Amino acid sequence: MSELRVLIVDDEEDFRDTIVKRLINRKIHAEGADNGTKALEILEKKDFDVVVLDIKMPGIDGIETLRQIKIIKPEVEVIMLTGHVSVEFGIKGMQLGAFDYVMKPAPMHELLDKISQAYDKKLEQGS
Repeated sequence: MSELRVLIVDDEEDFRDTIVKRLINRKIHAEGADNGTKALEILEKKDFDVVVLDIKMPGIDGIETLRQIKIIKPEVEVIMLTGHVSVEFGIKGMQLGAFDYVMKPAPMHELLDKISQAYDKKLEQGS
């Protein structure tokens, strides 16, 4: 997974920074964005394989960000992060093309498994 590139999009700074650091420690290229607008700006300039995207954010929410990602970078796999009260939004995200969703706070091993599965799917599709 050394070539894997992951973008973490979450407005909770501590959560986002912790996940980015943990991925980097595992030799995965990871960056963070604190909102959907910033994530879209980064995706316009750089390539990522997987985006881990929080649903509940100020400004552009995760669902709208997902819609935009699928327009500008349809080959990118997206994993939605959702709280227990917004599971229906995780399902909605999957209907809009998300790979899967994970409940917050996600155990690191579960998040890594989902990222790995999403990356494998992207490789299988030849992107």
